[in-house]
Amino acid sequence: METSDENNIRYEQARRQVDRLRGFYSHLFAYVAVNAMIVVYNMKHLEPGESYFQFKNFFTATFWGIGLVAHAIAIYLPHIGIIRDWEEKQIRKLMEKKKK
Repeated sequence: METSDENNIRYEQARRQVDRLRGFYSHLFAYVAVNAMIVVYNMKHLEPGESYFQFKNFFTATFWGIGLVAHAIAIYLPHIGIIRDWEEKQIRKLMEKKKK
């Protein structure tokens, strides 16, 4: 049977994961919204006969997209051994401090 401390730890871990997911979805929404506005702006300011498919029109989406992928990896692959071990160690330290 689980103790209340174990339940509290699991609750806090779940809450942190939900906070991380909310942050990622906010980042994703901002990425889509801002890049949609950039596409509209760029389309309106094309010279007649000019192609939209130029690097300058994809610069922001490309590099921000790399950051978004890194954020997604940090959210969806958090169980990398070093990170998980560090988090568990910090949780145990805080639990011990609260007991004293």
